[in-house]
Amino acid sequence: MNLTVSDPKQSRFSLVRRCLRQPLVHFLLAGFALFMLYGGLQRSTVNQDPQRIEITPEVVQRIAISWLARWQRSPSELQMQGLVDEYVKEEILYREALKLGLDKDDTIIRRRLAQKMDFLAEDVASLREPAPGVLETWYQQHQEQYAPPPLATFHHVFFAADKRGATAQADAMAALNSLADKNSGTGDEFLFKNAYTEQSQDQVARVFGSTFALSLFKQTPGRWVGPVESGFGWHLLWIDALATPAAPPFETVAQQVKSDWLSEQRSASKRSSFDALKARYEVVMMVPAADGAIAATQAERQQ
Repeated sequence: MNLTVSDPKQSRFSLVRRCLRQPLVHFLLAGFALFMLYGGLQRSTVNQDPQRIEITPEVVQRIAISWLARWQRSPSELQMQGLVDEYVKEEILYREALKLGLDKDDTIIRRRLAQKMDFLAEDVASLREPAPGVLETWYQQHQEQYAPPPLATFHHVFFAADKRGATAQADAMAALNSLADKNSGTGDEFLFKNAYTEQSQDQVARVFGSTFALSLFKQTPGRWVGPVESGFGWHLLWIDALATPAAPPFETVAQQVKSDWLSEQRSASKRSSFDALKARYEVVMMVPAADGAIAATQAERQQ
């Protein structure tokens, strides 16, 4: 009878080969490899990031674009070096601030992050060119904002406050009742002109003041009105005309119309995005009860 004695080393090798064919072993080895790889990456990040500041081409490009947007020209080599040095300084201070937890509960940071979210909500990339006819229709609906300002043609009778004192307004009121037509009426000498042609509200305000100008453009032409106060005294006004120029043709303001239309679209996009975000939250107003409500509650408990 022949007896075969197996080699222990060969048996162990055969066992290992059989184990390696098992799917479970494959899974465990793959998981272990991923774990080791992730751990190595994490250690690399931890070891390098806090003390390593990389000035990549992307960083340099971002710095240059920021400068170009502000100054409308590219920075010189010396200016670029200064910008990079400033970036490094800012990055160091930023990282150190994070280590100290200075970003927690900071109103300015909260506001800045909210502004960034607000900017992202504009979703500018989703705004497409307006379809044919859209701008023209939008312009027809908003013509008043493109029309030139109203223009006033008027003359006035002046009653000086520095000359008449407290009676200036009463004197102007008495004179108003005696004026018969547009060419009648006499008053005090005025520092500037007594008659003005096609003046805008801003132009009138520069001479007489904003309160006077606002009142002037609310009056009805073709009769004496007043007294209206200015920084000089009191005035009786005869308004010949309040003209409202027509809006310009669409073609002459097309670019401005497009800019305004896009601005409106961005605002609408922001509102829509925020409404969608707000819908995810429950807003609870924790308002203290009024004194009366507290007293009523206490009375109910005593009963």
